[in-house]
Amino acid sequence: MNWAAMKTVEFGKQNNDVIMLLHGGGLSWWNYKAEAELLKNRYHVVLPILDGHAGSDNDFISIEENASRLISFIDKEFGGSVLLIGGLSLGAQILVEMLTQRNSICQNAVIESASVIPSKLTNALIKPMFSLSYGLVKMKSFAQMQFDYLHIRKDLFEDYYQDTSQISKENMIAFLEANTSYEIKPGLQDAHAKVHVLVGEKEQKKMICSAEQLHKTLSGSVLEIKKGLYHGEYSINYPEEYTKELLDMICYISSNSSSAVL
Repeated sequence: MNWAAMKTVEFGKQNNDVIMLLHGGGLSWWNYKAEAELLKNRYHVVLPILDGHAGSDNDFISIEENASRLISFIDKEFGGSVLLIGGLSLGAQILVEMLTQRNSICQNAVIESASVIPSKLTNALIKPMFSLSYGLVKMKSFAQMQFDYLHIRKDLFEDYYQDTSQISKENMIAFLEANTSYEIKPGLQDAHAKVHVLVGEKEQKKMICSAEQLHKTLSGSVLEIKKGLYHGEYSINYPEEYTKELLDMICYISSNSSSAVL
């Protein structure tokens, strides 16, 4: 298969330390735009557009394939490893897969709302449901209803509508099927990164159980159940707090490394 180049939006290119943030399914790079603006004076922030999404020239094949392509991108552009990778939902699942495929891909990882418990019933319903209802995606009134359900900041609606309406039915089915069937693979426990696992208190029970599974698998990881928050709210609706958490992680690792050298 001939793959097109990875599409990214980048901030702070003048800086050496790289932070990569992977958006949620059905969203795009703007998922992390506010964080990138807060980080760009100190870090090179890379916001890839996931396969199958608006702005990407590649169809979505699988979580495993997208993870492999991102690793190849990091190999080519950044010497095989970056300072930190964060991901939300589908992006977090891709991050988990990256840590599985390459245990040294990053020094720090923030896994937010990643499902690792397959749902056979939901998975089986995706193709027939979207085959019948896909046309609604392009209707602004339907998009507004979906947007409101997601608890996303109101100022992001136009970005959300423009990008979701450009996702093909085939790609939408592909990444939703991948999202509902992904599970932890052998090798994840060997990841070298310092990991924070985040999930909202008001998310589905399956999501909280997934976070607990990831925490148990990743030795030394930190599990945070964010009080009062729904799926994806933390990074999207509270970018200042999310950015502070990233910086605290980086500073903690840096100070410990300095102490070890001394």
